[in-house]
Formats: sequence, structure tokens, C-alpha cells
Amino acid sequence: MELLECTLAVDDLDAFVAALGEIGDRHDVTIQAFDARYVADQRHLERAVELADRAIERGENVARDRAVEILLYAAGRRQIDRALAMGVDEGETPAVVLVDGDGDERAALEAIEVLSAVRSRTATLASRDDETLCDFFGIPDAERAATDAGLAALVRERVALLEVEK
Repeated sequence: MELLECTLAVDDLDAFVAALGEIGDRHDVTIQAFDARYVADQRHLERAVELADRAIERGENVARDRAVEILLYAAGRRQIDRALAMGVDEGETPAVVLVDGDGDERAALEAIEVLSAVRSRTATLASRDDETLCDFFGIPDAERAATDAGLAALVRERVALLEVEK
């Protein structure tokens, strides 16, 4: 798995998603772009990929597309329309683009970097907005106070709970 942390400025979301799909097909990888404000850390995305792949292997996937299944797990939601809130939208967004597969991840990443929507490489996962993450993943203050686990661990727990809640 490779990640591109960046700032995206998307003018046409459909065209941007199509470009990512073409790059993924060309390099035999899956590509999913996330709004970085909803990503707790790299391990969050690694866990989402693991669980999505397991669901696909078992025939328990909700989405037909692996990228969408990864998005569902990363968002901790079974409804695609609710999970899409974690994706990027038109306008400027701090983002993290995930590239994963048996193909040429590095070449795919390089092709993404030259897309006009990629404004700059930025360490988008280095700073996070805890309030945004707590709101999105439904983590109340009482839960945070009741454990010594960090927020990223609680988010990963939400991702894993999706598997249990099927």
C-alpha cells in the first residue's frame, strides 16, 4: 500500500474519479481518495484494506468495486452514500490517496502526482482534528475518558466493528 498525502483542488469530481480509475486500471491497482480530515492515521487505512479484502474473499462485500469496499470499511459504514462523506469532493481538500494492489503501485502514484487536481504534496495526516473524527465516527467524550486508548485506536475499533455488525 502506498499513500499520497496532498492537497487536492478538484474542479470536476466525476472526471477526477474517472482519471483515478484509468490510472488504477493501467497499473493494475486500486485507488481511493479520502478527505484527510476523516483519516485517523495510516494504520486506519491499512486496517480498512485488510477487512475489505477479507470481505471480498468471503463473498461478503457490499460494493462491487474494491475501492468502494475499502471506503466503506474506512468510514465504518455499510451504506455507500454515508461512506462517501469520507471521500473527496469538488473544491480544495486536504487528502490522502491510497494506492494498493498487485500491480505497479509506485508508477500509479507517480501518475496521480501529475494530475492537475494535485496542488501540492502536504503531510495531511500529521495534524488531525480530533473533534471532526469524533463527530464522524460517533466517539463521545465519555468513551474517550473511559479508556487509555488513543483516538486513532478508537477509530480503528469502529472500522473493525463494521465486520461484527454485519
